[in-house]
Amino acid sequence: MTLLAKPFEESDASDPVRRTSRPREPKTSRLDAFFKITHRGSTLAREMRGGLVTFFTMAYIVILNPLILGGFSATSAPLDVAGGWLPAAQVGAVTGLTAGLMTIIFGLVANLPFGLAAGLGINSFLAVSVIHEVSWAEAMGLVVINGLLIVLFGITGARTAIFRAVPRELKAAITVGIGLFIAFIGFVDSGFVRPTKGGPPVQLGQDGSINSVPTLVFVIGLLAMGILVARKVQGGLLIGIAATTVLAAIVEATMHIGAAGEANPGGWHLNTPVLSGQLVSIPDLGLVGHFDLFGAFGRVGGLAATMLVFTLVFTNFFDAMGTMTGLAKSAGLTHKDGTFPRLKSAFIVEGFAAVAGGATSGSSNTVDVDSAAGIGEGARTGLASVVTGVLFLGSMFLTPLTSVVPLEVAAAALVVVGAMMMAQIREIKFTKFSVALPAFLTIVTMPLTYSIANGIGAGFISWAIIGAASGRARKIHPLMWVVAAGFLVYFARGPLSAWMAG
Repeated sequence: MTLLAKPFEESDASDPVRRTSRPREPKTSRLDAFFKITHRGSTLAREMRGGLVTFFTMAYIVILNPLILGGFSATSAPLDVAGGWLPAAQVGAVTGLTAGLMTIIFGLVANLPFGLAAGLGINSFLAVSVIHEVSWAEAMGLVVINGLLIVLFGITGARTAIFRAVPRELKAAITVGIGLFIAFIGFVDSGFVRPTKGGPPVQLGQDGSINSVPTLVFVIGLLAMGILVARKVQGGLLIGIAATTVLAAIVEATMHIGAAGEANPGGWHLNTPVLSGQLVSIPDLGLVGHFDLFGAFGRVGGLAATMLVFTLVFTNFFDAMGTMTGLAKSAGLTHKDGTFPRLKSAFIVEGFAAVAGGATSGSSNTVDVDSAAGIGEGARTGLASVVTGVLFLGSMFLTPLTSVVPLEVAAAALVVVGAMMMAQIREIKFTKFSVALPAFLTIVTMPLTYSIANGIGAGFISWAIIGAASGRARKIHPLMWVVAAGFLVYFARGPLSAWMAG
């Protein structure tokens, strides 16, 4: 274990110490020393609880990823350009496998309480856009190339250099934006906020009111978790998740609400809280290695394939960077310059997670913003990630158990954690408008466009342009200009792709 982590311990010497909550007990085990549990003001119990909470708030990906990438029959699955499709059961198996292995490796190497899983932005992009141009195997080959490039950026230090070039206020804005983003995800997933047909883009519940029992369960869970956290009850989020899940199961057993759909808009979203049928199954890992590394270049041409890779890299690169920034701040692990322990190691492992996701056909794996729930429960070290990873590996065999927690319950935890992350807004000087506007754009763009990368791009571009126009051009790091220019290309990738194709 020590040999695995040793080459990556570039930041441990300045590892932040959480003195306010540091336990009085001295370090008593190799486990404590390896993960620096006491040093970071945590305990073994907190790390275990944090790992459990992170898993329960992330476990939906094992159910959702197959629905996005796969299907239960060839007619219901997203078909690629060649008419191929990914079997849902196989996608679910590799989703748990890759998330489990990469989260464990991340915990051991980077020693940070971040869970990794298939990124929802990238898997949706693959299912909606990419497979109409290439086959699934070729699409996953592009994901592998994307991951290899991110690994290269991590090894060369380019990713770390870009991270260090980001101003402190913008990093704080990224954290706040992610807090609003995950809270908005929670509101939408629970049905508390819904899109409308005409009129304003969204509304409260159905027809402007809460008339769905699952949404009411979400509200009860949100208040229960909020009370437990406010009263500083140890394990408050975990207790809240468990208790609200039991409540949901009782409600379903007595009212038989069923799954949400066009005929049942007031049903449970994604998971119905019922435990029945077979509990254990052997996972089918037939998709492992099912990718074509350079096939897309032959099918659509070099320029078009390059634009697809560019989109994947930019989304993966900056989504992960922003998420890690927010999570590290939330955990109190950041230094004064906004960096955190084993920064380079975290970037490199996250790049390999993207490679692994493509190689297993489960889509690019990246740091999951839902890890904030475990951090809110007290997780501060990679031990929590190891716990989460082990549970993900177990989820391959216990898919029915992972689907017991309804999305409405997990959503309540996300909203509570989003509120916690809002505290970082105090670091932004809103009295200085050249700082306030880029920070504001970063914060609001994330939830409004459902993308962390979009929020970072809006912040980078506006920070560089407004700063230069305000007479602060010399204070803007050259890398900020480089990244801002890259985001301009990223935002214009649609017209550029059409121009290249023409």
